[in-house]
This record gives sequence, C-alpha cells and structure tokens, in this order.
Amino acid sequence: MSQYVARPNNLEAFWMPFTANRQFKQTPRMFVAAKDMHYTTDDGRQVLDGTAGLWCCNAGHGRPKIVEAVQKQVGELDYAPAFQLGHPKVFELASALVEITPPGMNHAFFTNSGSESVETALKMAIAYHRVKGEGSRTRLIGRERGYHGVNFGGISVGGIVSNRKMFGTLLGGVDHLPHTHDIERNAFTRGLPEHGAELAEDLERIVALHDASTIAAVIVEPMAGSTGVLMPPVGYLKRLREICDKHGILLIFDEVITGFGRLGGAFSSDAFGVVPDIMTTAKGLTSGVIPMGAVFVRDDIHDAFMTGPEHLIEFFHGYTYSGNPVACAAALGTLETYREEELLTRATELAPYWEDALHSLKGLPHVIDIRNYGLIGAIELEPIAGEPTKRAFTAFLKAFEKNLLIRTTGDIIALSPPLIISKAQIDELFDVLKDVLRTLD
Repeated sequence: MSQYVARPNNLEAFWMPFTANRQFKQTPRMFVAAKDMHYTTDDGRQVLDGTAGLWCCNAGHGRPKIVEAVQKQVGELDYAPAFQLGHPKVFELASALVEITPPGMNHAFFTNSGSESVETALKMAIAYHRVKGEGSRTRLIGRERGYHGVNFGGISVGGIVSNRKMFGTLLGGVDHLPHTHDIERNAFTRGLPEHGAELAEDLERIVALHDASTIAAVIVEPMAGSTGVLMPPVGYLKRLREICDKHGILLIFDEVITGFGRLGGAFSSDAFGVVPDIMTTAKGLTSGVIPMGAVFVRDDIHDAFMTGPEHLIEFFHGYTYSGNPVACAAALGTLETYREEELLTRATELAPYWEDALHSLKGLPHVIDIRNYGLIGAIELEPIAGEPTKRAFTAFLKAFEKNLLIRTTGDIIALSPPLIISKAQIDELFDVLKDVLRTLD
C-alpha cells in the first residue's frame, strides 16, 4: 500500500508506555491513518475503533471541524505564553465550556492531560483550605482500584496496585475508600448496580480515624474506567456528597473518561445527579486530537483565591502549555462538532441497543460478568490460573487480527467506541467479539 507510511526499520529507540515492549516489537501493530470510526493499518486493513482511541476520540477521527480549526490556528498563532499573557481563543474556550458544566462551576484551569488535571485539582483543594484559614486540611482520600493518572499525586490517591508498586513511598497523608466491585451480588447488572451504596459509609470511618480537620478532599471517578469499568452503585455518589458536605471536605470527580458524552450527558452529573466541587477533564475535550485537559471549580472555590493585592499571583501553579492556542482551537472545533451532531446526548439514544448487544455475550466461555452504562461496557473474563491478564490480552490480539480494536485491563475487556458509532457498527463489533470469545482457551 504505497500511499501509507512504511513500517520503520528500527523500533528500538522508542520506549513505549504501558506496553509489553518486547512482545510488541516482535510483531508490531501499526496504525497509519484514521477516519470516522476506523483506523487504517500499515498493511491497509480497516480496523473498527471500539475504544475511541484510548477513551478519548469521542467525536471519531479526522472530523472536518476539528481538522480545519487546527490547520487555521497553527498558521495564525502557534504559541502564546500562558503566564501574565493571554490570547483570545483560551478565553473563548473557557466561556464555551462553562456553558455545559454543572451549574455554579464557571471557572476553568487548563492543563495538558488527565494526569495534570488531577495534580492541579489536588493542589487546588489543599490551597483552597489554606486560603480559607484551614491549613491543617492536607489529607487526600482516594479509592481502591481508582485510576487518576501517572503523576505522583495521581498514583498516590489512585488504587491500582501495578501503578504504585514500583515507585516506593508516594505522597504522605493519603487514605483510601474501598472499591465498589462486587460480582457476587451485582454480576451481569444492566446499568447501575443495586448493591454497594453502603460502601460510601467507610468515609465516616476515615473521618473518625484522621479527624475532618485534616482532610482536604475525596477524589473518585464517578465511573471507574481504567480499572475495568466499575459503575457506581445506586445512591453511592449521593452519599459521598452528603458525607463530604457534613465534614467540610471537597469532593473531586475525575471525569477524564466520563466527561464529554460518554455516559449520555456532558458530564456525570447529568447521568447521576451529583455535582462535585472540583471536576477534572481531558481526553474528550479535544477528541484526542491535541493533548489538553481542564479543571473546573465551583465559583466560591475560585473566588476564595481572589483576595489580597491585585498584582500578586493568586494560585502559584500552571504549565508552559496551559491553554495552548492550537489545543484551544481543537477543543472549540470539538465542541462545535458535539453541538452540531448532538453527540453529548447520543449515548442516551444508543444505550438500550448497546446494552442488549453487550449482554448478548452472557454465557460465552469464560465470561463471568458484563457491565454497562451509556456508551461504555466491560466484559470480565475468568483469569487463567497462574497467568493473570493473559486471557484478555489474547482476546485483544485476536480482535485486532479480525479488524476490531478493543482495550483490556487485567482480565477485563473495556469498550468505549466513538459517539458516532452506528447500530450496524455496534452489531459488527459484537459479532467479531463473539467469534473471539468462542475461540479463547
């Protein structure tokens, strides 16, 4: 296929992230182009994207409004300093975003990734209590099996063991809530599981142990994505909100995966009816085209910093590329695409069809649980004794051979296609997956 880029002769220089490097470099899997719902491989195959890239390409690939916006911006203003200077696009973007955030969250702080959004949110929470005269509130509470990126703050509050075990002592003063995964009571649930809301009560135990006066914030994913798509039990998030309010603790929602249409609304508050104090985003903000993240805060949190002499920096934090002009253009093009095609609510329209197709896999070999909400789903497989993750990774390889991209985490297959997927493509996705699952050892 001469129109495509040839496979590189040397693969050794690139140390690949979250990848079995030696396995990959023996049998490389290369994408060279993408359009709408498909990737093109270096041998010319069309691969159906069942994961929106890496949970991020919510509007699909090569979308005209986004491409045009980036092309125009890079020729007009490629970069502008983010400190003590600005450019029009960053203010335009912030104003557009707060039109779709939950009521009262009218301020955006821009980052370059979900990991940076989490670090920013954690610092905001601690700094907020300090400027309010409660400097003893420095403790952070995460959750087992939580994923909050790969920076030291994120892996400290996170609770996926393999992300933590190599790096020694992380942030001090961190504690964790129990995870909510309960196959025994909730296996094959359609939508939110009925059992597990009481697990939020463990926050009261943590408060009793450390005292509320030491706790700055609780951070959770409304739906835990990278650990294997764990839905919040009915009433769980509401109870966390109540306990945080009772003790003056900030509640942070990590919406890097759930934001921008994945659950059937702009953010999880549309789906679950619970509004956090701080919200982290990335991924779907630009549909994966340019790295970018954003942290949204309640008005009173922002306003608490806006005191003292006006010439002094209120929040001593930021990044060289905060609100990069090209990233802002990509985000504005993405928002326009979401709006014109009504993609932020499309998951609600497709959810029943998606749910039925997903749960049709029940009864296939080694399938021990299926979970879904909005346009996201998971198939949990029984691990091979003594070889955890191998069965799901084999499914990933077989699916790729059959022109379908899926994602695996542990022995769980996670699915999160672009929001533009059609019902015919949903059928295609699950037909391939059925063939793959039937052939697993």
